[in-house]
Amino acid sequence: MTEMIESVPKQIDGQLLAQQLVEQARAEGVELVGPGGLLTGLTKTVLETALEAVMSEHLGYDKHDPAGRNRGNSRNGTRTKTVLTEVGPVEIEVPRDRDGSFEPQIVRKRQRRLDGIDQIVLSLTARGLTTGEIAAHFAEVYGAKVSKDTISRITDKVLEEMTEWRNRPLDAVYPVVFIDAIHVKVRDGQVTNRPIYVVIGVTVHGERDILGLWAGDGGEGAKFWLAVLTELKNRGVADVCIAVCDGLKGLPEAITTTWPLATVQACIIHYADLRIMPMLTRVSLPGRGFELARSA
Repeated sequence: MTEMIESVPKQIDGQLLAQQLVEQARAEGVELVGPGGLLTGLTKTVLETALEAVMSEHLGYDKHDPAGRNRGNSRNGTRTKTVLTEVGPVEIEVPRDRDGSFEPQIVRKRQRRLDGIDQIVLSLTARGLTTGEIAAHFAEVYGAKVSKDTISRITDKVLEEMTEWRNRPLDAVYPVVFIDAIHVKVRDGQVTNRPIYVVIGVTVHGERDILGLWAGDGGEGAKFWLAVLTELKNRGVADVCIAVCDGLKGLPEAITTTWPLATVQACIIHYADLRIMPMLTRVSLPGRGFELARSA
């Protein structure tokens, strides 16, 4: 049921509305991590794609490949398993083979907790990291138990899936977007801390989604942010009403350059606390041809 707000003003204070959204986001929203967190779906996709790639390596042929007919061992469905990760509990489908010889290393049999998977997921989904850096995360998980060629094939398969996600079309309008940074350890010969910038949007229907992630080096400025926001615009985001960020160098200017009618609300929201409100108050926004609603 939709809650109708009476006496809606025709003109509103954008800064005041933005502040209200931030406060509600902190109090009511869904976190990036934890049960129901926005990273849970990505973690599930990465794990299941990696497991299927390892199964293909184990059997010697890809899923549905005619080359696998009459070769003895074959796929035998999946089993559901819940694993505990840094982003919260994730339910995955683990592939099985007929003779029971499949021993995946990324999610071992009877293993219930996965450590470090958040760094793999973030490195796979963030633009700007090299294939070598991504492969290094998988190599650490598998150690010396599989060859570099196998690591390369697993990396390529998962990257193929994630590239499709990163290039998917986006909505034309997002009433609110939140931009923040997550610092992760990136491996490629040596371990370094890299910021991963996250852009989360709230749709006109009150749904939350990760619009994209980008790897930086800590020295990002207006040029970097303009490239990030231009990418979002090229994927279909024609307008943003309110952008919430922590005043990263060059970011406010890049936002208003990309979406001239956007209101920039400076507010430091660390990723562990980042919350997006489930629904928005029904208001008419000046200069926009749509409304926002809040469902009870």
